[in-house]
Order: sequence, then structure tokens, then C-alpha cells
Amino acid sequence: MKMLINVAETVVADALRGMAAAHPELTVDVDNRVIVRRDAPVAGRVGLVSGGGSGHEPLHGGFVGPGMLSAACPGEVFTSPVPDQMVRAAAAVDSGAGVLFIVKNYTGDVLNFDMAAELAEDEGIRIAKVLVNDDVAVTDSLYTAGRRGTGATLFVEKIAGAAAEEGAPLEVVEALARKVNDNSRSFGVALSACTTPAKGSPTFDLPAGELELGVGIHGEPGRERRAMMTAREIADFSVHAVLDDLAPRNPVLLLVNGMGATPLLELYGFNAEVQRVLAERGIPVARTLVGNYVTSLDMAGASVTLCEVDEDLLRLWDAPVKTPGLRWGV
Repeated sequence: MKMLINVAETVVADALRGMAAAHPELTVDVDNRVIVRRDAPVAGRVGLVSGGGSGHEPLHGGFVGPGMLSAACPGEVFTSPVPDQMVRAAAAVDSGAGVLFIVKNYTGDVLNFDMAAELAEDEGIRIAKVLVNDDVAVTDSLYTAGRRGTGATLFVEKIAGAAAEEGAPLEVVEALARKVNDNSRSFGVALSACTTPAKGSPTFDLPAGELELGVGIHGEPGRERRAMMTAREIADFSVHAVLDDLAPRNPVLLLVNGMGATPLLELYGFNAEVQRVLAERGIPVARTLVGNYVTSLDMAGASVTLCEVDEDLLRLWDAPVKTPGLRWGV
């Protein structure tokens, strides 16, 4: 496999050095693997910290900045960051108003953030935690007890980040983050496997002419494999899988997310089909985001995430945000 890297052992450090050069508004600690908004800690504001294995960019480091995360902790590729990173991030962003850990539901992330919360509290930092578990495809998988955390992580980080930016207290920011997760569901489809730098070859076997319905963002198995389907058929399957588990009575936010290797030409065409299914089901779409946001290295494919919103959640979604990966209103 051809990759634009030097050696697999330095791929994360090299990416962080490049990120630091491209985004001087961030403080990127390459050695300790922590990305912090440069103005942190912001007086009187709750700090938001998230993180996970690298390979899902722009999640999480690309979502650090005003209106979203205060800091992010990148692990090795598809590997949880360690508690020391999380404690360092919490200390860097704590203004005395407390810190919210946003944790995707993968076993390593959960264990390490739990340990980091205890260590941070021992240092006098008030910590709250929210678990993101929006993937309806499977319950329990290679990396997970319960449902996996996927596209809704973006919704949680954006809406909770907007509330923190307004000066909401920790309890309110935490409650909003939980509400967003509870109101969100996702389903992903792989057209090809992803390739980790360390392995240098596809992480699972997906024969030509087949797709994986319900794939995880690390390439975990989904619900089933089928012969290749049209965008219309994939949209029907994916949206119905989400709506079998979510019955929104209000408008929804829609994320049509690329897995890393699917071009926007295809994603916008897929979005048209997703919008068709939602219209047929009588579900109004308040806002739509299309692009590569919660990726899986070079996997071809897409995921659909819906989040039911009320006026307050929609206002917080629309609030200004200024990060490398998400930016509007500024």
C-alpha cells in the first residue's frame, strides 16, 4: 500500500507537527500528545476535553477551538490515549469551572478516561463525563461493551462547546451533552477496508463487489455483507436502521459523513438520497452537514447520523465555532 508517510512509528508525531505549523491558534504538544486552544484556560468557562485513537481526523484534534473543544488527546492509530494525556489536558483548560470529558464508547477510551477523571479530581479539578454511544448497527463488538460511539460525537462536542462558550455551568453543559447523545443515532457502511500504517495492508477482507452494512470506525464487523448496492438502496437501508431506533417528533440535524476515501461528489449524491428517505418519512431536516468528519483512515464509505433538536439545541448548533475542522459564524 502507498502512504504519504515517513515511517509508521512516527506518523502521529509527524501529523501533530504539521498541525502545529498550520494552526498557530492551537498549542500542540507533540511530545505529550495534547492539543489545546491557545487561549485556554478561559476564565469562568467549563473546559471540554475529548480524545481517542488517531486515524479519525478531523475528530478530535480538528475540533479544538472557540465554540467546541478546549483540548484533545490523540492516541496512536486506533488506540486510546493514556490517562496522563487526559489529566494534562484537563489541567491545561481548567479555569476552576470544571472540565467535561466527552468519551466515545470504546473499552480503552472508557477505562482510560475513568482513570484520568480520578487522577484529575485528586489534583482538585472537578470532572464530569459523558459517554457517546450512538451507533445502532450492533450491540457489543471487538472494541466495545454496548453501542459504539461514532458520528454523534461531533454533535455532542459542538453543542456542549457552544454552551460552555456562553458560560453555562458544568452541570448544564453535561446535561446538554447527554441530551444530544440520547437524541442521536448513527449507521455506517463500508465500501472498502481501511489500512493502518503499522499493518500496511487492509485491516479486514472485503471482496470486490461487496459492502459491509453497519461497519464500525475501526473496521469492526457490522450487521451483514451484501453485494454492492446503489446509493439509493444504501440510503434506504441506513436511514431505516436509524429510524427503527429513533422516532423524532422534532426536526433533526443530519450528518452525512465520509469515512475518509469517499469524494464529495459521491457524498452529496448520497445526501440527496438520505434527504429523500427522510422526506418520505415526514421528518424535517433543520441543518445538514456533509463531508469527512469522523473518518476511518482511507476507508471508502459513509455514515448517517441524526440528532433530534429543539429550539435551544438548534441555537447552540448554529452558534459560532472556529476550529480547523468546523467553522462558521466568525
